[in-house]
Amino acid sequence: MNHKKRLKLFLKGWSCSLAIAIVLATSFKSAIADWNMVPTGSMLPTIVEGDRIFINKLAYDLKIPYTTYHLAKWGDPKRGDIVVFYSPVDGTRLVKRVVGLPGDTVSMSNNQLIINGRKIRYEPICNTGMKNYFEHIGESQYGFVEHLNTTDHPIIVTPHYQARRTFTSLTIPEGRYFMMGDNRDNSGDSRYFGFVDRDSIVGRALSVVISLDINNGYRPRWERFFTGLK
Repeated sequence: MNHKKRLKLFLKGWSCSLAIAIVLATSFKSAIADWNMVPTGSMLPTIVEGDRIFINKLAYDLKIPYTTYHLAKWGDPKRGDIVVFYSPVDGTRLVKRVVGLPGDTVSMSNNQLIINGRKIRYEPICNTGMKNYFEHIGESQYGFVEHLNTTDHPIIVTPHYQARRTFTSLTIPEGRYFMMGDNRDNSGDSRYFGFVDRDSIVGRALSVVISLDINNGYRPRWERFFTGLK
């Protein structure tokens, strides 16, 4: 066998191995786990611009790789979960918090959520143990802890921004969810684009893997590495 044939066989075998490796890697990324770069502050102070978050795509179901078709399903998003989903407007991937579940009635009055006729309780973040969020709250902003059922989490309100702080009661259809950002006055969410289909939900965001300060030369925020989200 001459050198050209040997080289051709080697390249063919190497190409096949590389193709198989790429398919396996992308299938894992598509159906099992992934990470997502967060470029905006719509989830401040919980998630910061420059965070890379880990997405558990097996949190609720198993999908056929590269599709939204379910092979198996063992759960649904719960109120308070942070999820990644495809925008119903343009299909981009977004990160928001699940606020309303199928069958819920949801309304808002001056930034206070009302779910199934019950007013959600809030308290100033300075009265809680969540002081690690202070550095991400600006001088003209106010931080509160929202007691969303069993999930207590921080939110930000910015009074001088124009935002949809009040809306009348909406009933969420079956198979749909109502999403909101924690940065309440600076988030494009279900108040603007409507309900999100269950099939559009990619998975649950569980933790920050790494964090880079995009406004400071992409300097690592070491204190945010491998921190859980809630």
